[in-house]
Amino acid sequence: MISGATVTVITPGAPTVDRLGNNVPGEPTNTTVDDVLITAPTTDDMEAARAEGYVLAYTLHFPKGFTASLRGCTVVLPEPWDNDGRGYRVKGDPRPYMDANTPTRWHMPVNLEAADG
Repeated sequence: MISGATVTVITPGAPTVDRLGNNVPGEPTNTTVDDVLITAPTTDDMEAARAEGYVLAYTLHFPKGFTASLRGCTVVLPEPWDNDGRGYRVKGDPRPYMDANTPTRWHMPVNLEAADG
């Protein structure tokens, strides 16, 4: 039987304006999501100007019960996939497949990335 891992989705808080008119980030919220499938990572080197840099990317598959938007979110993965607790940035605005076309428990691919270097 296939089973997934537990991940933490960090959703940015709604920005507010301080008394001087400056935008201030709102408090983020953390949501735990169980049964997320995690694929093997891919890596890409950065251009020659950042020879020691790389981009690490994962594709996750979220379960059908998860319906929140992931636009602008960060996902923290458990060991051995964690990124020193910094998490991975969600790319774009993931959308689920049609339930009729996904007979398993997972219906939404989510692309993540983190850059180092």
